[in-house]
Amino acid sequence: MNELTTMAAALGALLKERKETIGVAESSAGGLISAALLAVPGASAYFLGGGVIYTQAARRALLRVTDDSVKGIRSSTEAYALVKARMIRELLGATWGLAETGASGPTGNRYGDAAGHACIAVAGPVERAITVETGHGDREKNMWAFTKAALDLLETSLRKSR
Repeated sequence: MNELTTMAAALGALLKERKETIGVAESSAGGLISAALLAVPGASAYFLGGGVIYTQAARRALLRVTDDSVKGIRSSTEAYALVKARMIRELLGATWGLAETGASGPTGNRYGDAAGHACIAVAGPVERAITVETGHGDREKNMWAFTKAALDLLETSLRKSR
């Protein structure tokens, strides 16, 4: 986790310097995004909380996102990632919400996305969403790749909001 911890340390320092906070709603990254951000000493200054929102039941119960509010929005899309990022931000009262949704593998998901597909979104002073395609089905490698992409997107978003 060294590379991710190094990235997260820089992000944590930036968030602390700006007195900003973050909440995380991840899925196929399995908690690695939160773990990277929390591996940094002093993370309590910026990390308000997070959850692995892996199922519809978790989305409903933990994010309080109703079925009606995502009607017409398919999971594992940039639009769905934005819904999750906005909600975790709102629920925790954070400056930033960071969300990920996808298919880590070894097979694709029930929506037709191949393994290695993830959508990541940031909601805050700026909003951005990206799609990641690793092109392989190695579950663990995809989880690490999704986490790195999420931290990269957060860094880009933080720098654009200055």
